[in-house]
Amino acid sequence: MKFIGSQLAFYMNDRDFKNNSKVLLKYLVLLAIVIIVYSLLFHFIMAFEGQDHSWITGFYWTLTVMSTLGFGDITFASDLGRLFSIVVLLSGIFMLMIVLPFAFIRHFYIPLLESKKNNKVLRQVPTGTKDHILICSYDIIARDLIERLKQDTIPYFVIESNLEKAIKNHDDRVAVLFGALDDEKTFMAANIKDAKMILVNRNDILNTKIILTIRDLAPNIPIVAIATDIDSVDVQQLSGADHVLPVKKWLGEQLANRVNTQHAESHAIGQYEDLLIAELPIHNTPLVSKIIGEIGLRQKFGVSIVGIWERGRLQPIKGDEILTHESVLVIIGNKEQLNKIDELFLDYNVNPNPVLLIGAGKVGLAAAQSLHKNGVLVNVIDKDPEICKKVSPFCNEVFIGDAADYQLLKKAGVLKAPSVLLTTHDDTMNIYLASYCRQLNMDVRIVSRISEARNIDIMQKAGADFVLSYSTLGSEAVLSISKGQELTVLGEGFTLFIIAIPKSLEGKTLAESGIGAKTGLSVIAIKENDEVVTLLSAKTILPHGAEIVMLGNIDMKQKFNKIYVNRA
Repeated sequence: MKFIGSQLAFYMNDRDFKNNSKVLLKYLVLLAIVIIVYSLLFHFIMAFEGQDHSWITGFYWTLTVMSTLGFGDITFASDLGRLFSIVVLLSGIFMLMIVLPFAFIRHFYIPLLESKKNNKVLRQVPTGTKDHILICSYDIIARDLIERLKQDTIPYFVIESNLEKAIKNHDDRVAVLFGALDDEKTFMAANIKDAKMILVNRNDILNTKIILTIRDLAPNIPIVAIATDIDSVDVQQLSGADHVLPVKKWLGEQLANRVNTQHAESHAIGQYEDLLIAELPIHNTPLVSKIIGEIGLRQKFGVSIVGIWERGRLQPIKGDEILTHESVLVIIGNKEQLNKIDELFLDYNVNPNPVLLIGAGKVGLAAAQSLHKNGVLVNVIDKDPEICKKVSPFCNEVFIGDAADYQLLKKAGVLKAPSVLLTTHDDTMNIYLASYCRQLNMDVRIVSRISEARNIDIMQKAGADFVLSYSTLGSEAVLSISKGQELTVLGEGFTLFIIAIPKSLEGKTLAESGIGAKTGLSVIAIKENDEVVTLLSAKTILPHGAEIVMLGNIDMKQKFNKIYVNRA
């Protein structure tokens, strides 16, 4: 009874529910007045016929007739009484059988269900919530970020100002908080002062307003904002954001960095402590056709091979892999060691032809600027003359037209290009172009952006060597900031995992652990007492109290937890 009372009190605070309840109450009052009037008329007509009944009998007769249950043992003998009975009967059919059920359903039952549905979304975080991450929009970056937060058991809440979207997110098992993003009460209800971080990921204009609102309430909370236009970065920083991420610009630069790997030189893609994680393509170098365990990069240069890209798929190192022209090694070492490798391979695989860039929007423009800065010639294809005009200062040649046109592709240099960079915002078009360019040039390195993670496999099957999405880059950047780590973008779905060595692995060698064979993860370093060891071998022992640094995807990490952590 206490639960029912609290539920009714909760619903009665809902404005729409209260308004509908008032309408139903007014009808019930009208119905009660009609019943009272009929009961009074019953007594007058019975007195006219010479009969005498109690007031209870009058109500009893009125309700019996109006509800069509019958006349029972009380009936009128006169035509006036029978005519009155007909009026009571017909009005009862209308008011009790038709209007009352409709009014009850329309003004009580449906509003009750709607109120229950609307109020199932949180208006305030649970008491005691702290060290949580607040997210201002459920976009594609938030979607990927939430999956990672769930894996790391980090609490989060998405603040949604649209009730319908909030309900949908709640039904999709997203932790959502309903409230206006420009209202201080919303952030107080989100316990922002005890939050770990807030991600402001609306449009650039609204972001600025949200940042100013938050900064007054919580001067010390880290604010991470997503900037669509590069011009808004300064505005959001001046408004109080600690980190402003121009993700589309970064995406173009990351893709351009992978284009450069077609040349025989290493390219840093991330950092762990003072060590660089880099990619080293071996196309047209002496390493092609050799067994990876026999090339001796560790002995010659002191670097460790921690993974290998084969046509868009990152493979763990076993030692018996035969390298191909498509192989791209993932290595780890310091800057000096990487420079020595570059000197060795500098004369190999030099292709002077321009890189072909298809799609010159925000991402494509950033890629063209990055390539131009690095002295790489770029030819661009785009349908929009205005976009082509904007990108032309950074290009060797610009071609206006449809990239699916063979003659245009040929003229733009697809047959001789060392790399093709696909940056259109349409996954279907990028898949088509990847397949087309692969058929036209089997040796070209194809780098592409995607929007939906579900398209990764088909993009790789189409011929892409490297794929990266806006959502992955954004979520990795936010997660890195939350952990105080350097951003490392290894590829779509791949990242670094830093985990305390489980008890089940302590004292075992890497060979005995079977981490690579059982999970697919690549062990790249062991950190013990602030000392990082990257020169690992099968005989390397996993010590007590140390951390292990591994490279892989979320599925691989889940396997690791299931096999080693949950068993520990």
